[in-house]
Amino acid sequence: QVRLVESGGGLVQAEGSLRLSCAASGRTITYYAMGWFRQAPGKERECVAAINWSGGSTHYADSVKGRFTISRDNAKDTVYLQMNSLKPEDTAVYYCAQDFRRMRVSIPNTPGEYEYWGQGTQVTVSS
Repeated sequence: QVRLVESGGGLVQAEGSLRLSCAASGRTITYYAMGWFRQAPGKERECVAAINWSGGSTHYADSVKGRFTISRDNAKDTVYLQMNSLKPEDTAVYYCAQDFRRMRVSIPNTPGEYEYWGQGTQVTVSS
């Protein structure tokens, strides 16, 4: 049984930082792209960052470029999202997800390309 568990969310003031972690169990992340998504109330789930299976390529939403950094530690089966210069509009539930395709060449950035999801962690940025 594959399980993804996010941690590190919380309440932070604008311009602050948070580091989210996503620990995987049940299936190694080594050969799979990983993504971080977020969903705010009344909005669609969007991909904020994704990293390919090798860690050599990344994708970021335009709204977070230069502020967020995704990384992975395959030895620990963990993916991270470092979030700096946070803005109130970053407030959302953040989810990590694991690709369904092994060693995908491209970087998946839509929900339908991911098979397993965590339960989400709330990030709230106050102004």
